[in-house]
Amino acid sequence: MNGMVKSSAPDLAAQLLADTQFVEDLARYSEKLLTEKFIRRKYNLTDDAWEHLGEDDALVDAIENEKLRRIRNGSSKRERAQKHIVKGPDVLEKIMNDDTQNSRHRVDAIKALDAIAEPGPQTAQQADRFVIHIDLGEDHKLTIDKPYKPGPLDDDGKMIEGAASQAAINDGSKWKE
Repeated sequence: MNGMVKSSAPDLAAQLLADTQFVEDLARYSEKLLTEKFIRRKYNLTDDAWEHLGEDDALVDAIENEKLRRIRNGSSKRERAQKHIVKGPDVLEKIMNDDTQNSRHRVDAIKALDAIAEPGPQTAQQADRFVIHIDLGEDHKLTIDKPYKPGPLDDDGKMIEGAASQAAINDGSKWKE
């Protein structure tokens, strides 16, 4: 619908109300993620059209519902965090290069910048297994290491040869041997 704003104000409100992207953009505007200038330029809105849209109850209700939907599904929080987290490397760079900072803070800033620059394999998830480590104190530790779903790996992480072996394990007949 971008660039289509050439109709009368009531028709415009009805057209834009049907445009889910417009409603979402206005929800982002109300969350201060987009600017008025950006929205007015994107949808070619005149001053009169902008004023009229603000008075349209159906559009305002749709925007409020969209804001609530975005809060509930987490997209509002995620987009706001993304907007602010991009400033992180600049802050870390200032800490890293500030000779008046404690050395430990500077080293921590270097480590954080390194992690941002190259997340590497330490953040990659294993796709075939989940592992839970519980430290019970002293030298007692509990580790649960299991496959996500039944398949080619048994509980010990060893490959199972053939589907017949897997079927035998699943129905318990392997234990009858």
